[in-house]
Amino acid sequence: MFAQAGPLDPSALSIDPRTAAAFAAAIACGLLLLQYAHRRHPFILIWAGGWLLMAPAMLAVARRYPSPWMAHAAVGVAQLLGVGTAALFLWSADVYRQTRFVRRAQLRWLAGAAAWFLLAPIVLGDPAATLPGSLLAAILLAGAGAMYAAVLLERRMIGAGLIACVCFGLAISSVTAALTGLPAPWSAGRPYAMLVVNTVLYAAGALGVHLLIFEDMTYELRAANRRLEAARAELLEAAITDPLTGCHNRRFLDQVIARELQRRARFDLPLSLLFIDIDRFKLVNDTLGHDAGDQLLRDVACFLQRHIREADYLFRWGGDEFLALIACPGDEARRKAAVLKASFDAAPTAAGLPPGVGLSVGWIEVPHGTTDLMPLVREADARMYRDKADRIS
Repeated sequence: MFAQAGPLDPSALSIDPRTAAAFAAAIACGLLLLQYAHRRHPFILIWAGGWLLMAPAMLAVARRYPSPWMAHAAVGVAQLLGVGTAALFLWSADVYRQTRFVRRAQLRWLAGAAAWFLLAPIVLGDPAATLPGSLLAAILLAGAGAMYAAVLLERRMIGAGLIACVCFGLAISSVTAALTGLPAPWSAGRPYAMLVVNTVLYAAGALGVHLLIFEDMTYELRAANRRLEAARAELLEAAITDPLTGCHNRRFLDQVIARELQRRARFDLPLSLLFIDIDRFKLVNDTLGHDAGDQLLRDVACFLQRHIREADYLFRWGGDEFLALIACPGDEARRKAAVLKASFDAAPTAAGLPPGVGLSVGWIEVPHGTTDLMPLVREADARMYRDKADRIS
């Protein structure tokens, strides 16, 4: 029913490597466009544009032309597109790093370069396009490599390092071609070894940009996590901090009291309470205004924070009352209370206050085996009122 197929002619199946490379460049461009559809980062789109220019550049020199001037023009077109590819790779790195070295005004030279690459080969021959094209592409690729190397150093991204190596390798290849007078890239007279080297470099570049996109995504996720952690820490700090005085609030006392009681029981550490109240605080509000009263609360909080160790805790209990949880025995707490009252009376802050404004302090030591601190707080509060009565009388 079917005729038996004869042996295949290998020459009939041969594919020009430049055509295959053009097809591969188009596939790489398509994959990058899919990445762009997912990530929406401009540097991906620009990099895809570089790959898109590579396909017609290779196809331009992959076919035979009926006249010499058309062949020379094709070489010029290929060189122009190659320079455009290098320029897009540089622009992609500039956009990714947000350095803004590449500006629209700097792209105007492309019009003059396009005229040269399109006309000079027809008049002067292929070297008029291949020599400046190779050198210009090498400069642009070296710049792109330097920028991606900077990304490697700044963010420790392996993909950026791989792209930097590829760009430097392609730059060296272009300089070698310019200095040794080799034919244009992907042209028929190009040495096979150089063709293989460039193919490997471009393949590594495609791998590097996909790896960079993945690393960029993980980098953004880590940055977002750090921002969330910072926001969480700020919210937690706001939840346990009194907004007026900056001291801890009563909610934080509920969080630390069980831990401090356990620490006292485990390590046999002394622990005491100081209950502090501002004498005649209502007089300040009535005579100087509520703004002056708020400022007095802030001044007292700053004073107490300076005179209470960082390892201890200071809470705003409510209104003009403060509670300090300090690691010391009862005798030392009693002396600490006396020092606080005397120091505040002698502080410059007290000089502009109405007569009688000061601190009353009640103290109490936390006994061993205590599980509930609130009865001790009430006892310290009662002692504070007795101290206030003694001061007023």
